[in-house]
Amino acid sequence: MSDLAEIYKRDASDSFLGYKKLAERALEQVSDEEFFLQIDDESNSLAVIVKHIAGNQHSRWRDFLTTDGEKASRDRDQEFEITDETRETLMDYWETGWQTLFDAIEPLTEEDLEKTVTIRGEPHSVVEAINRQLTHYSYHIGQIVFLAKHLRSSEWKTLSVPRDRSAEFNQFLSDKQAAGTEKTDRLGAPEEFARLSEKG
Repeated sequence: MSDLAEIYKRDASDSFLGYKKLAERALEQVSDEEFFLQIDDESNSLAVIVKHIAGNQHSRWRDFLTTDGEKASRDRDQEFEITDETRETLMDYWETGWQTLFDAIEPLTEEDLEKTVTIRGEPHSVVEAINRQLTHYSYHIGQIVFLAKHLRSSEWKTLSVPRDRSAEFNQFLSDKQAAGTEKTDRLGAPEEFARLSEKG
């Protein structure tokens, strides 16, 4: 595999993993009641967003190179309803959805990246299909973080650079680079900085 193809695949996988962890760090902060809370008639609960992302993943990434990404077995509308699911069953579904994604991306070759797949009958290059899902999941994970922060209010533990601390955060990153540490996790670094700051 060429360096460029390998870099793209690794960056895509790292980005997906980073967003997964970001969502989970937000979800860890909410109670079961908050997890299922619908703040108004037009809003989705955290539980619904988790269910929708996982449902999409099970459809898009199963048999990724050989079948349409919108599987006939998928009931998308049902993803926006909570019936008898528990937090545990939804998080198990979330976990298997992400595993399906990583299992599909990991074996891709340079030749695979040049192939065409379909989503709802529309052709996409494999790179386009990956990027489509990356932007889709980041959109919904932004909703997860925003809603969890709203629900926790003053008890929220920040997952981004704390207010009025940007210069310190930049120095933190500079110090890590000077120490020769591995490439910074761009989504995890702000939380690491905040955590270290709390310890003093």
